Amino acid sequence: MVLQIGSLAPDFEAETTHGRIRLHDWMGDAWAVLFSHPKNFTPVCTTELGYMARIQPEFERRGVKIIGLSVDRLGNHAAWADDIRETQGHAPNYPLIEDPDLAISRLYGMLPADAQGSSDGRTPADNQTVRNVFVIGPDKRIKLILVYPMTTGRNFDEVLRVIDSLQMTAKHRVATPANWKPGEDVIIAGSVSDDEARRLYPGGWEAPRPYLRIVPQPQA
Repeated sequence: MVLQIGSLAPDFEAETTHGRIRLHDWMGDAWAVLFSHPKNFTPVCTTELGYMARIQPEFERRGVKIIGLSVDRLGNHAAWADDIRETQGHAPNYPLIEDPDLAISRLYGMLPADAQGSSDGRTPADNQTVRNVFVIGPDKRIKLILVYPMTTGRNFDEVLRVIDSLQMTAKHRVATPANWKPGEDVIIAGSVSDDEARRLYPGGWEAPRPYLRIVPQPQA
């Protein structure tokens, strides 16, 4: 399956460190971040899981649930969590999915559909493409896909920034420019005509080009 922005996030049922879940039911009406790992006890992933635990309240404040996935079994997840706590200062405080038969990794296109066998005996290099971040909206549609190599730790502050943009632009008919941060000016969406924009923004806008209409970030 080739997943793209706008695709329905495939539903699945799986065992996690917080019990058995079905993804869509577990999400409810919330946003979600699903981020995956090629193997337990890998160095870069250890730092990522610890950092996500540290900033989990920031996701919660935005109404976003976090769920991780690693191809190994739950028993290994528990032992890895101890390492993460000791080395990073924070153990995962969100569910971590097991995927020993690689079914979810294949379902989300992170491994070839014909990948055979189980996670047992596979190396991180065998699973190196299981390094994705999916942001999923309350409508269960994929809003963002990021793919990282094993040697580069993921920037989860950037994921928070994108969620701020996604949530605001879902509510207001605007877009955010390069390197935008909350509180900075935004761009009136191209789908909004000038006549409609005058009703939405009676104070006007800055327009260095007719197609580039800049306004302060909408509030609430």
